[in-house]
Amino acid sequence: MTEIIRIKPSSEAADTVGAIIAESFHDLAVSNWLVPPDDDRRRVLPPHFAMFVEHAFTYGEVYATADMSAVAVWFDNIASPIPEVPDIGPRMEVLAGPHAERFGLLGEAMDKHHPHEPHCYLGFLAVLPNRQGQGLGSLLVAEHHRRLDAQGTAAYLEASSPRSREFYLHHGYADLGEPLILPDGPPMFPMWRPPAS
Repeated sequence: MTEIIRIKPSSEAADTVGAIIAESFHDLAVSNWLVPPDDDRRRVLPPHFAMFVEHAFTYGEVYATADMSAVAVWFDNIASPIPEVPDIGPRMEVLAGPHAERFGLLGEAMDKHHPHEPHCYLGFLAVLPNRQGQGLGSLLVAEHHRRLDAQGTAAYLEASSPRSREFYLHHGYADLGEPLILPDGPPMFPMWRPPAS
């Protein structure tokens, strides 16, 4: 049986989880839109995701399978909205250089669609490519959904592709408004899951 662990906060853990997300998301259409050159994407995405994982250590929870082949990064938007990552604009300028503008556009589009009702926000669910299709993502979301249902808390996310949208539909999510359309880019799908009664 696959064990789920909660990741303890540290900069090393943030880097490890960020690298897992980056490898899992490397070939997504959204990732290609953000950073088209493959080499740049391999350089930019790991520290970009690590920055958000580090933020989740303060404002949420980070879970993984014990073998670190799949991770889930949740943010707690229940009592109040989570603050923005400190100095994210300047940090992304340094990190992404000429690609920073697209990260800014993505952030603005996501902020515009983000609901104001209390909820937990699934920022990232990532499974390493060689472990996808084995039920690890389902295991991670089901584990957290049990906690949310016990608390009577809803969940929100943006599915990054039609395939991931289908995955989340199977886990109790429904579309929340129109798809999020990036300039000359792929759609993303805002989705909401009410707590199971």
